[in-house]
Amino acid sequence: MGFLEINYLKPEHLAGFDQYKYSAIDTSPLSKYVMHPFWNACVKICPMWLAPNLLTFVGFLFTVANWFLLSYYDYYYFSSSSGYPHIPNWVWLVCAVNHFLAHTLDGIDGKQARRTQSSTPLGELFDHGLDSWTSFFIPAVLYSVFGRLEYTISPLRLYFCLVVVLITFLSSHWEKYNTGILYLPWGYDISQLCAFLIYVATFIGGYEFWKFTLPGGITAGAGFELTMWSGSLLTSLPVSLYNIYRSYSDGTGKNRSFWEANRPLASPIAFISLTTIWVLASPTNILEVDPRCFTLLVGTVFSNICCQLIVAQMSNTRCELFSWLLIPIAVVVTSSLTLPVRLGLELPLLYVLTIFAVLAHIHYGVCLVRQMCRHLHVSCFKIKKRDD
Repeated sequence: MGFLEINYLKPEHLAGFDQYKYSAIDTSPLSKYVMHPFWNACVKICPMWLAPNLLTFVGFLFTVANWFLLSYYDYYYFSSSSGYPHIPNWVWLVCAVNHFLAHTLDGIDGKQARRTQSSTPLGELFDHGLDSWTSFFIPAVLYSVFGRLEYTISPLRLYFCLVVVLITFLSSHWEKYNTGILYLPWGYDISQLCAFLIYVATFIGGYEFWKFTLPGGITAGAGFELTMWSGSLLTSLPVSLYNIYRSYSDGTGKNRSFWEANRPLASPIAFISLTTIWVLASPTNILEVDPRCFTLLVGTVFSNICCQLIVAQMSNTRCELFSWLLIPIAVVVTSSLTLPVRLGLELPLLYVLTIFAVLAHIHYGVCLVRQMCRHLHVSCFKIKKRDD
């Protein structure tokens, strides 16, 4: 990359990675009795020369492919509504297969690393970094199943659902930042399985399959929304808070001060505040105008913030207080809310900011991986030949 390359990792980060030891606990019955036995069988098919990070990256690309496919057939989320061209049923089969492959590859990458004795901190950083972006792509694709007009929820409610999903992902790493242990949430594998079944049901029954109302006037889309909210607020977030509390009471965690423990929350709170003010006060109702682009912006920046937290918790260093991406976001939000509407700049500003955020995030990820590879003397997508 030459002059474009930036060493985002400081010496203390690299020193922390040298001391890093993987520590995670997975108590999910679904994961223990169903998914892991299946993944143990799948990983045996992989050749020994196949790098774990390549499995991770290909799995991520399957998820991104679903988002691009739906962007082509349903950019504005109207295709599941009456009076609009509908998404061909074969698309949902492709989405189901891609999702299944993505989940499987994400489940076997760590097993392949241990099987080939190629485990490094880079593998976990690479895996969780891509997972932070995947947390946006999956709900953004699923919204096309229900659409935005009938038996569903509005783009504004989608935005808040997305925020809850992203906060749930971040909470697991905020928890590890304070406890030193990654408690894998039960809802992860359940949500992945549910997404797969939704794609299959849509392929078999068509978009009309979801045009129903449950007792109490709850539509299918509202049921989907309720599931995401309850899965986060009733399971994942309370468990994270309890584990952090227990680490302090038992003295088994990092025992940081109140402000230091909550330092990783400053950037996400500031970011969510900015975007929420934007969608609620937008003079052109920007979220209704282009919900796909706006949610891509939210998911990308949140992923970048999560990646910085993942680096801090893995290297046992102090988390950055504010992400520098908040500066251009604040400028655009302020401009959108203060400039005269007749200038028609709000949507172009959104497009420019989104493109900038995506490129900045990709640049951050590529530079991070290259710097880790140089430090660890490994290749990201190749297994280093062992002397023995």
